[in-house]
Amino acid sequence: MIPPQFDYVRPPDLDSALRALQEHEGEAKVLSGGYSLLPLLKLRLAQPGLLVDIQDVSGIDGIVETDDELRIGGRATHRKILEHPAVARYVGVLEAAGGIGDPQVRNWGTIGGSCAHADPSSDWPAVLIAARATIVLRSAGGERTVAARDFFVDTFQTAIEPTEILTEVRIPRRGPRVGGAYQKLERRAGDFATVGVAARIVLGEDGRIAQAGIGLTAVGDTPFAATDAENALVGTDGGADAIAAAAAAAAAQSHPASDTHGPADYKRAMVAEMTARALRLAIARARGQA
Repeated sequence: MIPPQFDYVRPPDLDSALRALQEHEGEAKVLSGGYSLLPLLKLRLAQPGLLVDIQDVSGIDGIVETDDELRIGGRATHRKILEHPAVARYVGVLEAAGGIGDPQVRNWGTIGGSCAHADPSSDWPAVLIAARATIVLRSAGGERTVAARDFFVDTFQTAIEPTEILTEVRIPRRGPRVGGAYQKLERRAGDFATVGVAARIVLGEDGRIAQAGIGLTAVGDTPFAATDAENALVGTDGGADAIAAAAAAAAAQSHPASDTHGPADYKRAMVAEMTARALRLAIARARGQA
């Protein structure tokens, strides 16, 4: 299909890109990897007057681990995340990055573009929600941060403003007794999730669960935190009964729709199964057993 006509600019730096968004507020869209936006243009579901291509913008594609956080630039590609040595200890992040699309998609698609697009079945939001990550947004007026749990508002809707660019994702540093996992049910390798579950577990010194993060994708209007399941885990020993209770709570909190990938009841059952799998892995990794 043929997209509508639009103007195109390729700014040399971030400040120029932000000025373009400000000057064309409400009419401009940011183009990063393009795998989310271009299909919408072809279907004419998006009709911007201006595309602001940030391929030449430097300084927002780096990956670094600080004392407190793993910081991933918004223009970092899925492949760069998958292969970067600083990400090696974040197994749940690796599992998500490695399951996105095919090599071509991973070579060009970016974490910032995926999050800003906010497809309700995309992988990154669940991981960021489970990790209690922070999303950094820049505009010509300055910088602000939004908790990942507050960023994904509705289907294809986020807290980002029309004049802002997602410049960085900050994930809490993995310390001792912390484990993560991402489990995805898909029809074919690289598909969008039919059900996706990310888990992050923090154990206390007594070996019991001190903090739990569970993010669900593809089973609601937008990815969300399974807070009932998280609450069911905290303070427990992370044994089979605790995992079963959390899995049941996650399934009850989900609201999948029946479609060509399966009926709602099937997807809800798969939420319970994938949650249990993700939790078993995350708990084992937090204990140093996997």
